[in-house]
Amino acid sequence: MIRRVALFALVFSFLTAGAHAQEWADKMFKIRTHNFGTVARNSQQVFRFELQNIYKETVHISGVRASCGCTTPSVEKNTLATWENGAVVARFNTDSFLGQKSATLTVTIDQPFQAEVQLQVSGYIRSDVVLSPGAVEFGEVEPGTVPERKIQLTYAGRGDWQVEDIRSANDHLQVSMQPTGRGNGRVSYELTVRLKEDAPAGYINDYLHIVTNEGRNPIPLAVSGRVTPAVTISPASLFLGVIEPGRSVTRQLIVRAKKPFRIVNIHCDDKCFAFAPSDEAKPMHILPVTFTADQAGKIACTIAIETDLPGGSAEFVASATVNNAQTASNP
Repeated sequence: MIRRVALFALVFSFLTAGAHAQEWADKMFKIRTHNFGTVARNSQQVFRFELQNIYKETVHISGVRASCGCTTPSVEKNTLATWENGAVVARFNTDSFLGQKSATLTVTIDQPFQAEVQLQVSGYIRSDVVLSPGAVEFGEVEPGTVPERKIQLTYAGRGDWQVEDIRSANDHLQVSMQPTGRGNGRVSYELTVRLKEDAPAGYINDYLHIVTNEGRNPIPLAVSGRVTPAVTISPASLFLGVIEPGRSVTRQLIVRAKKPFRIVNIHCDDKCFAFAPSDEAKPMHILPVTFTADQAGKIACTIAIETDLPGGSAEFVASATVNNAQTASNP
């Protein structure tokens, strides 16, 4: 009897530990389910299950597997230190599957201890609507330019089927459509998608929604790209070191652009910082940044550099730690 009770207690402790580990791992994910909705065949459908390591221990993801070939999972970053972010990426395979599909993605964690997290994806892949290519991909875009991409949409079914509208929440996207064929139960359109010249620097990850006359959910079309900044600063985060009050330190920044430019202004709210920009127009500037320590404490200041290029402003963060002089001199 005693042996049975001891065995039961041992098994219960293992189950409790496993449940605790499972809960610990689940808490790192913001959401664990995603529905792609109704999508066109051959369209690009990708979703990122974001997670953050909210614990002191380093987390290691050893792998991820899918219960269905309709979804291909991958891990963006396997090792996450405290507060680091990552994602498990789910790609819905609309080019090789049709109809209602769902999959369970099992994420395996082996550090700091064993755990598994299950993520759920689902969606309906239409067989009668095909997009080619399956997404609008602008790639790297120079500021002030107007890139253009064309998408072929083909429908097989009702003879009166038509696209009524194409909607977007992104004001920097411009879309037009042109019917290219109708007959024998097939309807085709050519969609032209442009990125406006005033699009701000940064990544583009949006969807266009194609509205038809059939009364069903709009058909999503993914749009991606990156507008490169006119001016870049390296490093984007400048650490000036640990210094005592009254001391000064100088570090150098590299400010670059594809065209020659002048630095016309530097915006900084902290009088402890001083700058020595050049008046010369050139594609790369080496900018000395001098910090004179004042009061003890940690300093962090966002500094903006303005140039004479259209949209040619950029920011960096300068930081330093000012020690108390008396404390610093103690052995």
